[in-house]
Amino acid sequence: MKTTIQEIENKIVATLVGELDTTAAIEVEEALKPLLDTHGRDIVIDCTDLEYIASSGLRILLSILKQAKSHDCNLVLRNVNDDIKDVFRMTGFINIFQFE
Repeated sequence: MKTTIQEIENKIVATLVGELDTTAAIEVEEALKPLLDTHGRDIVIDCTDLEYIASSGLRILLSILKQAKSHDCNLVLRNVNDDIKDVFRMTGFINIFQFE
């Protein structure tokens, strides 16, 4: 699992590549910690190359979403494939997150 964070057009963009399974979750959670303090900037999580997400990955994204909302920031999940969107649908998270 590879995770990168960069600032693009005053937004924080995190890119997830690979499988966000239980084994990778600890590493990804640590890598995404900077997203918890966005200083008023919106967050985009680019899922173009995300192949799989486990419940531990959903928990990480939910934590980031809650923190973003507490700072009046938006969180958008970008380019989520259909299989991963199905996971969001099955868990009810499809109604919680914003997708583009």
